[in-house]
Amino acid sequence: MNEFDPVRIGVVSISDRATSGVYEDKGLPALKDWLGGVLLNPLEYEARLIPDEQPIIESTLKELADEKCCSLILTTGGTGPALRDVTPEATLAVGDKVLPGFGEAMRAVSLRYVPTAILSRQVGVVRGKSLILNLPGQPKAIGETLDGVFAAVPYCIDLIGGPYMETHPEKIQAFRPKSAIRKKD
Repeated sequence: MNEFDPVRIGVVSISDRATSGVYEDKGLPALKDWLGGVLLNPLEYEARLIPDEQPIIESTLKELADEKCCSLILTTGGTGPALRDVTPEATLAVGDKVLPGFGEAMRAVSLRYVPTAILSRQVGVVRGKSLILNLPGQPKAIGETLDGVFAAVPYCIDLIGGPYMETHPEKIQAFRPKSAIRKKD
């Protein structure tokens, strides 16, 4: 029996080419591998592979937040300046509150690796009791970005009424104010 709260996480890969079978999606496995290696909580995933279509992205995010009750929803892909890249627009359209610090931090992390990070339009929003973050499309960049910003995610989930997320401290040390740290029995 796991002593940690269960967490339901939505993982969404947004790619026209992967959806149509041109190539194998690598975003969903990268997200699941990273999260499974960092979180101590029992995890339940709601995985979706969808095309770069704003109405589909919006309806998927709404379903994962409102119907599937995912505390955290991570998207990968569709955040660049290309004409078909509409993930940020869809995310902003469904969000109740914008958290600009996540987008700023994700770009800052990525700039350590590639100068084209300035082209990224990643955003973070809250919808109800769900935190939604847009991540880059490449598996390596997904891990680098999450390594750089995930320390703030568990406390954000606390603040919006979600489960208490525990991390492997040797991998990612979740930051919480002392008053928000759950005492061990």
